[in-house]
Amino acid sequence: MLPTASLEYVLPDDLIATSPAEPRDSARMLVCSRSNAAASLQDRVVRDLPSLLRAGDLLVLNVSRVIPARFFGHRTDTLGKVEGLYLGPPEHPIPGAEDPHDPSLWRAMLKGRRVRPGITITLHNHDSTPSDVTLEVVQRLDDDSEVGACVLRAHGLPAGTGAIEALARFGSPPLPPYIVASRKRAGDTGERAADESSYQTVYADASRTGSVAAPTAGLHFTPELLASLDRAGVQTAKVVLHVGAGTFKPVETEFVEQHPMHQEWCSIPADAARAIERTRRAGGRVIAVGTTSARTLESFSRQEVASIDASGTDAGKWTRILITPGHEFRNIDALMTNFHLPRTTLLAMVAALLPGGVDQLLAAYQHAVAQRYRFYSFGDSMLILP
Repeated sequence: MLPTASLEYVLPDDLIATSPAEPRDSARMLVCSRSNAAASLQDRVVRDLPSLLRAGDLLVLNVSRVIPARFFGHRTDTLGKVEGLYLGPPEHPIPGAEDPHDPSLWRAMLKGRRVRPGITITLHNHDSTPSDVTLEVVQRLDDDSEVGACVLRAHGLPAGTGAIEALARFGSPPLPPYIVASRKRAGDTGERAADESSYQTVYADASRTGSVAAPTAGLHFTPELLASLDRAGVQTAKVVLHVGAGTFKPVETEFVEQHPMHQEWCSIPADAARAIERTRRAGGRVIAVGTTSARTLESFSRQEVASIDASGTDAGKWTRILITPGHEFRNIDALMTNFHLPRTTLLAMVAALLPGGVDQLLAAYQHAVAQRYRFYSFGDSMLILP
């Protein structure tokens, strides 16, 4: 079992990135070896990827699009400010609800004083003026893994309008709280006009909208870099994992394996399975772009991927996979990822790829701190090669 305390490290506040590198592929990239713990670390930049990979390699991208899931409003009774984060549709039937798939029902986290069933919240427009749409608190989800989670019913929207359509009108990019807090400490307002495009990958698929946090390793890619990779013979495949708010949740148990892992929907299209199988047969390497792509691939067995390829039918499932050192990777050979927060399952997963485990990972992080890499969602990158 992995002690959670082993996933601690010290990071100066000024190394928390509050905006992405510009251009995106100019971000720095720390390269290390999955097979050789003693191999020297290389300080490179993301646009070096074509020279670091080989013709016949396959990059697997998570094309889930981020919902503008953050919303603001005020209580209609006290006028107190309320901030919310949309999480998805209700996971369980709601007492009294005639239609379990009613699009007016939202599952969300609310930040406000004494939020309880029966109160209503007036949604604000982007200019902070009140709208004609209200959200009624229907149920508190006290047993939910997310603090402040509840079920809301939207009123005032056209019939059949779902949360994603509504949030396109009212919502804001769901930036991680530490970015907003870091900006405010620096005297910034916390939000920027560029966030809407900055917190979205260039290859996000509008038909695959469903994430409430960005698959951040993919934020480093530009159309020019993708074209350069293609010219170098590096192929790409697309999978989907709708990133949930629990992805950043710190581990609070003594051992990581005791952590109640959050649930996320992932899928492997037939085209992606075909590309993976073709790459394997040709001796190429499968490189996951981001922990979300890696979680998707590792949620399926090798036999399941082969079956998706053979049947030509897309396959999806809910996953709660928790990857820690000792995990035998089934479908990936390498990983491109960002630098993650302490005491998170993301750190444990990256450590699982390295022969030196947590010690090797934290040594790489110490190097990154000393070299003043930028950390977290808008920060620099790490490439773990076979």
